[in-house]
Amino acid sequence: MNMKIETIHPCRIAYVRQTGAYGKENIRAMEQLKQWARDSGLMNSKTVIFGIPQDNPQTTAPENCRYDACIVLAEGHPPAADSVYAKQVPADCKVQYGEITGGTYAVFTVNHTAEAVAQAWIEIFDLLSVSGHLPDISRVILERYQAGLVAEHLCEICVPIDSSTTVL
Repeated sequence: MNMKIETIHPCRIAYVRQTGAYGKENIRAMEQLKQWARDSGLMNSKTVIFGIPQDNPQTTAPENCRYDACIVLAEGHPPAADSVYAKQVPADCKVQYGEITGGTYAVFTVNHTAEAVAQAWIEIFDLLSVSGHLPDISRVILERYQAGLVAEHLCEICVPIDSSTTVL
């Protein structure tokens, strides 16, 4: 697992929220989002998808943990309520809109397997500490899935860091 420091720019997203224990239901939310994105013509070779665990399962009861499966939207999304596209979205669609604020992140590239991602979650905070970076707890951690990396069976865990403070 390697680490790099990167600025992630603010972006608009569409997302599906899953509430409950992290695990298989997160995958279901991700599949629901991807199906909506395919149906909406948003999936292509430049698509960026984020998984955002909103809660720490060590301090939040499993039934209250929130996970957002997100896709980065291009300019012009979400569409105006009177657009042809907006009229094609089913009334019961669980897709919501929001934004990622962006900022400085420590980005860890890991194998895109459940085991490798679980192991990375165990190791990343020690690696951050050793490298002299402090997590910025005011922002959420992002799991990033970029089409090119996913094709190589890789994904990224992006931990927000406090760019004004480096611990040595």
